[in-house]
Amino acid sequence: MTGKAGGAGRARRPALAAALAAACLLPVGGCTPGTPAPEPLRLMVPVPAGGGYDLTARTVAVTLRDTGLAGEVEVFNLPGSSGTVALTRLLHETGNDRMLLQMGLGLVGSALSQRIPHGIDEATPVARLIAEPEAVVVPADSPYTSFGALVRAWKESGEDPSGGLVAGIGSRIGGPDHLALMLIAEAVGLAPAEVAFDRYDGGGQMLAPLLDQRVDFALTGVGEYRHAIAAGQLRVLAVTGPDSVHGVEAPTLRRAGYPLEVVNWRGLLAPPGLTERQRAEVTRLLDRLRATPQWRRALRENGWTDAYLTGGRFSAFLAAENRRVGRIVDRLGLTGDPGGAGSRPSAAGPPSARRGPGESGGAVR
Repeated sequence: MTGKAGGAGRARRPALAAALAAACLLPVGGCTPGTPAPEPLRLMVPVPAGGGYDLTARTVAVTLRDTGLAGEVEVFNLPGSSGTVALTRLLHETGNDRMLLQMGLGLVGSALSQRIPHGIDEATPVARLIAEPEAVVVPADSPYTSFGALVRAWKESGEDPSGGLVAGIGSRIGGPDHLALMLIAEAVGLAPAEVAFDRYDGGGQMLAPLLDQRVDFALTGVGEYRHAIAAGQLRVLAVTGPDSVHGVEAPTLRRAGYPLEVVNWRGLLAPPGLTERQRAEVTRLLDRLRATPQWRRALRENGWTDAYLTGGRFSAFLAAENRRVGRIVDRLGLTGDPGGAGSRPSAAGPPSARRGPGESGGAVR
């Protein structure tokens, strides 16, 4: 008995032969009849499920599978110590071209703020994939209907000894949400060290407190909350990139009167010790991924910008980004985040008097 032809245009064939043919599409190694299929490609995510890294990695995996560019692609989460647990695991996988680490601006900032001894420069740079602006979001029933109204209330509440507005972030100290919050505070005339915020391990954990108004507003990637925004649960007051985001009715910070741009980015690292051939084959796979209409559709749907860089250009970008973010971290004093639940790094400012420590579920304020 035969089934219908697949969406990729393959002719009808028995299921076993189809599985073997799919395995032969894997870019690493060869595939001849009677030889075992290559190991699955594994994408490691350095944070819990539900955040921007997780969304990006799973979008890569689904697109690779749906387009037939790869057979089995696994995504697994290895959170801990601001993402540096996963980075350490990667550095111990020398020569393994079947594992990639989803990373980006957040991991660069975390590594710098924690001053970890083994850095990103020890891994093999593969590709920068996407860029994404941050968004300033509030629940739909928030009293703040514009970015200007939020800023006025934020500044006025900062003079209230009983506690001011509390922001929510889904990244670690030095990560994109945190950097955006600190830089926005500085731009509107607030002292970053006095800004009260609750930190959550990714946008997934932050959504319920935001909807319940346990935080007054949040900084997040546009793509992380695209469904809640489309459903009318959240309202975007501003985006932090140079341009407005398709489908999002919100001004840029510059249009709102503040000459500031903060753009997040995400990419992939491989373990150290890859041969030139291994590195070229992984890059070729991502080149083919980028060229698919499915990937271009994912960029549009998530509000992502194509920011593709590979090889020496990506290596140079990482070195420059390490210097740039390092200067911001040092200038704002954003160091010493222990990463533990309930901890309160000095950069977070004083606790809000509205609720007790830990009430927001392991947040840092």
